[in-house]
Amino acid sequence: MAAKHRLADNFIHLGMGATAEPQPAFDGMEWYQDYTQRTAGDGKEGRLVSQHSFTEGWPSWEMHPHGSEVVICTRGAMVLTQEFPDGRIETMTLEAGDYAINPPGVWHIADVETHAEAIFITAGEGTQHRERGASAAASLPPAERQRLADTIRDKSARARHKAATLDR
Repeated sequence: MAAKHRLADNFIHLGMGATAEPQPAFDGMEWYQDYTQRTAGDGKEGRLVSQHSFTEGWPSWEMHPHGSEVVICTRGAMVLTQEFPDGRIETMTLEAGDYAINPPGVWHIADVETHAEAIFITAGEGTQHRERGASAAASLPPAERQRLADTIRDKSARARHKAATLDR
């Protein structure tokens, strides 16, 4: 019989030949470097299935150049912002049960007002990160930056209200 695991502790690697391999316990950002070495043979066809819990926004943007990433919100709410190669920025609020797809080459970041949990299915080869402030939004005129900030704040407030209504 196969061993039981908790996804939040032991992520899964989906590899070539339709394999699924539990990974060693996640112990911080350096874990990803070891994961890349362990699974290098699967190249850009490998996928990492992980679960994370957040009480604040992500500290940096990320982008996966070789494949899509699926983000499934399982608890709470998060505002996902995507920055496309043409400079277009889109935001969406994900609540429990919602998912979004980050296409290859699209920078993305999430903001969390109180708490959110999500499952990620990631084509991680070549993943890049950049500082939170390093976005196309930083080069927008002040009025446009304010509009974007207002949109994120409004969507987050609506998600909190909806979550509070559902909890009753």
